[in-house]
Amino acid sequence: MRISTIILAAGKGTRMRSDKPKVLHAIANKPLLRHVYDMSAQLQNNAITIIYGHGGDVLKSSHVDLAATWTEQREQLGTGHAVQQAIPTIEDTDTVLILYADVPLLKLVTVERLLSLANAKTLALLTVNLADPAGYGRIVRNEQSQVEKIVEEKDASAQEKTIHEVNTGIMAVPGAYLKKWLQALKNNNAQGEFYLTDIIEMAVADNVSVVTAQPEHEDEVLGVNNRAQLNYLERSYQAQQAAVLMEKGVTLMDASRFDLRGEIVALGQDVIIDVNVILEGKISIGNNVHIGAGCCVKNAVIGDNVEILPNCVIDDAEIGAGSRVGPFARLRPGTILAEQVHVGNFVEIKKSTVAQGSKVNHLSYIGDTTMGSNVNVGAGTITCNYDGVNKYQTIIEDGVFIGSNTQLIAPVTIAKNATLGAGSTITKDAPESQLTLSRAKQVSIAGWQRPVKKESK
Repeated sequence: MRISTIILAAGKGTRMRSDKPKVLHAIANKPLLRHVYDMSAQLQNNAITIIYGHGGDVLKSSHVDLAATWTEQREQLGTGHAVQQAIPTIEDTDTVLILYADVPLLKLVTVERLLSLANAKTLALLTVNLADPAGYGRIVRNEQSQVEKIVEEKDASAQEKTIHEVNTGIMAVPGAYLKKWLQALKNNNAQGEFYLTDIIEMAVADNVSVVTAQPEHEDEVLGVNNRAQLNYLERSYQAQQAAVLMEKGVTLMDASRFDLRGEIVALGQDVIIDVNVILEGKISIGNNVHIGAGCCVKNAVIGDNVEILPNCVIDDAEIGAGSRVGPFARLRPGTILAEQVHVGNFVEIKKSTVAQGSKVNHLSYIGDTTMGSNVNVGAGTITCNYDGVNKYQTIIEDGVFIGSNTQLIAPVTIAKNATLGAGSTITKDAPESQLTLSRAKQVSIAGWQRPVKKESK
């Protein structure tokens, strides 16, 4: 049996008050559409069709990697009309799974359970019981508790509005029947639209069984129509992420003040993450790692026994075992720290390797540099790697000691065990095991007087 998944993504999202298509708004830095696509792409033997409309060019260009058929809904005439656009992609023997690109938290296990109920003579419908069902289509059942129809709220009677079981819009439908029912849809309703929900009555009339399933949590099936709903689902998603990490043994100092906007691809034991930490992209975390408050870590590899002190920014960098970074340090893309490296406050390192045991503890910039082991870099040191057009390499060999307030004008090599005097501007290679410095001669002038401001007349 082939699954034919139709993802409805044509809505403008007027209540978002944005020029951007609604389904390009993000949860955890991932567009709503991609959440739904990534989940459905895990289904076996599945052909995916995306129905797009508003902002279609932007939507398609930002998702060129998706293995899906894109079909345009030029007029927004309701959910039934949207699904009609996919009729050419549906085979009679398909089970058609209908999903919504603005319902981002739907779980694979829920969809698999729904699909397991569907067959050539059974329509499976995902419903949910809400304490406040306002705005949703109600599930109307007969005396035998069988589903008879779905009534949209604007067409519902006062009695029907008291029903708490509502339609999520998510369903699995036999392909042959769906094509038949879609062609029979009418728009004689309060909205003047073609409602997909009308196929439920058609199924009952054709003696096709209508069965229901429900998600584990109602947040799975909640949609995004405005910024408040987007924010609610963001926090729901992050709470789920935090719960999974804590089950794996991570200590979160405050689970409500933690964001995972990517994937932890490797995770050690006894990891402690303080408040207001944001993890993005793909992250690998070793054993006994402590990440301090307010850190932003993106696409990073963090070795065992690493301590990242508060308010650091780590971006596309590797931190070796036993190293300490921060506070207020920035590791930019291409930075690789070996074991037992210390990077201190207000230090920025970019596209550089720092070997074992080296220290850059204070107020320094290291860029395009290869640094050996057991190097000590004094406060205020700068590698001047950019001449306004080209960038050049600095090489600092093992055992070098660099005095404070030193500028290294690349390209330059500081040889093994060299010492650079504080306040130097180094423009030539410094030889091994020697002191190199460049300073103006210090002069004291006896009897010198400071200028005095003249009194105005």
